[in-house]
Amino acid sequence: MLRLENIETGYDAGLALFGVSLEVREAEVVALLGRNGMGKTTTIRSIIGLNSPRSGKIIFNGVEIQNLPSYKIARLGIGLVPEGRQIFPTLSVRENLLAVAANHSKHHDPYTMERVFSIFPRLEERQKQSGGSLSGGEQQMLAIARALMINPSLLLLDEATEGLAPLICQEIWHGLGVLKERGLSILVIDKDIQALTTISDRTYIMEKGKVVWSGESHEQNLSTELTMRYLGV
Repeated sequence: MLRLENIETGYDAGLALFGVSLEVREAEVVALLGRNGMGKTTTIRSIIGLNSPRSGKIIFNGVEIQNLPSYKIARLGIGLVPEGRQIFPTLSVRENLLAVAANHSKHHDPYTMERVFSIFPRLEERQKQSGGSLSGGEQQMLAIARALMINPSLLLLDEATEGLAPLICQEIWHGLGVLKERGLSILVIDKDIQALTTISDRTYIMEKGKVVWSGESHEQNLSTELTMRYLGV
């Protein structure tokens, strides 16, 4: 579904990604791991068009997207849950969802407000509240629900549960598990290695702007040496 081929992306005069290659297959959950500052967010931003790669290819469902603007990439079927959530704070939960509702990918069974409420019941309870009045965990649920409302074929999550209480994290991981069962392809960044390797099929590990390891998630989960080498503090 998604393939990155030797992507190089930079900020100003310097490079942040050095020949990054990875892929996400249909109905697959892929984890992207690494310490802070290793290029994970830049990879996500490159895919969605917020940072234009200087070289390499990004191919989504057979279409090269590395030179397309973000809104066209979204309309092709890629949804983003950005780091920091970036919900509309003055709009209600319901308005946040209605503002982006679309089905550009022409799914036969599209995500509706009722469907996203079934995944995150807290949002239904708070649908009349403003986005800015929600807790951090509820805002993250809203950010995921909002991305689903464009009915993507691929969901990108940058820091799925960062800074959230354990109980809220469980709800979010449960919701992502439901999405996986429904066949949604997901590329997810998070620091909870155990949760990620439980839900993901494959894992990529980044260091200094490069992919330094890739494989089945259960392999990474079993390798203490690998975890300490690339992910330990």
